[in-house]
Amino acid sequence: MTTTRLATLGREEPPLLALAQRLLAVAESGLPSMLLPGGETFVFTMTGRETPGGARTLERRGTSTRYAAITALGARYLPEDRQRAVLGGHTAQEFTGLLVQSLPTVTNLGDAALIAWAAAETDHPKLSDAVERVGVLDDEDRPQYTVEAAWVLSAFAAARSTIDMERRFSAARDRLLRARIGDSPLFPHATGPGLVPWYRSHVSCFADQTYPLQALARAHASGDAGGDPEALAAADACAARICELQGEGGQWWWHYDARTGGVVEGYPVYSVHQHAMAPTALFDLTDAGGGDYGAAIRRGLRWMSDVPELAGGHEESMILDELGVTWRKVYRGDPKKAVRAARGLGTRVAPNLRLKSLDRVYRPVSVDRECRPYEFGWMLHAWQGGRI
Repeated sequence: MTTTRLATLGREEPPLLALAQRLLAVAESGLPSMLLPGGETFVFTMTGRETPGGARTLERRGTSTRYAAITALGARYLPEDRQRAVLGGHTAQEFTGLLVQSLPTVTNLGDAALIAWAAAETDHPKLSDAVERVGVLDDEDRPQYTVEAAWVLSAFAAARSTIDMERRFSAARDRLLRARIGDSPLFPHATGPGLVPWYRSHVSCFADQTYPLQALARAHASGDAGGDPEALAAADACAARICELQGEGGQWWWHYDARTGGVVEGYPVYSVHQHAMAPTALFDLTDAGGGDYGAAIRRGLRWMSDVPELAGGHEESMILDELGVTWRKVYRGDPKKAVRAARGLGTRVAPNLRLKSLDRVYRPVSVDRECRPYEFGWMLHAWQGGRI
């Protein structure tokens, strides 16, 4: 069945519907190769290599619990037979059950929160165990990384209709709202001091915006008829700002100044932001009663097939249908991320400092040829989810 999100895309810009459907096909064809033997977890990344004859191959590297949980969150929207094709013969609920079983050995708060979120969304019978593990790992009196704090709130928002957890839910919600600096609509990299060095504590990333706005939107939608207007307003303000800052070519920028709401450094541009993370967060916000960010979503998606950074002699497709991957990012190729470091330090002292000469020296024409399973998990969540 065609979802409202895809149907709307087809009405607004038919060529982009074909692009989205192509990307979804790549996701479903690529994910099985990212599942490790045994079918219990996914790789951390697939790296692209070129043989002496010019052929492209992929190499598996590492494992990732959080990427496995994100994949389950996205795959749950597929019909059962396609869930099993993606998840090694398991349904999304069954695969989530494998992750729940692993929770006693999970020590990262973000990993545990994503598993609890997946357990809530798949109606897993051991949801309460998953939530309890999150509680063990989450010290509410200590700062947390904003992304992980957002995943905690999304998990609790999904679980609160099934189990009694209003105190924890409220604490997670309040922690995110308090994290903002002054009147800025953007979120910092951590919910409090101590986790990030002072000289870059003002720098936050795109994920620090999308996951909190998504979590706060879901918190609003999970409540009673009145919802949570404060949480929804904060999500809308964050979304409006990142959309205002979006690049002319549809780029979702990478690093922001959480104090001023400006861009610190735009590159890299990550494919997952363009086709998955921005859409899933902004769609969830609209579904919760927030603004309509469809135009920005479409601009971002269009970047996947029309990459301005790679025009004029640097042409390379970011989508490789035959390998089942989308290349991870376009970046500057600067040694030790020099541009990011210089702009981070510079904006600490002078918030509007741009150091534009760095753009001439380090042009963003390099392609990172790797692909991670969470990119496809969020893609499925973005375009297969929502109202039916």
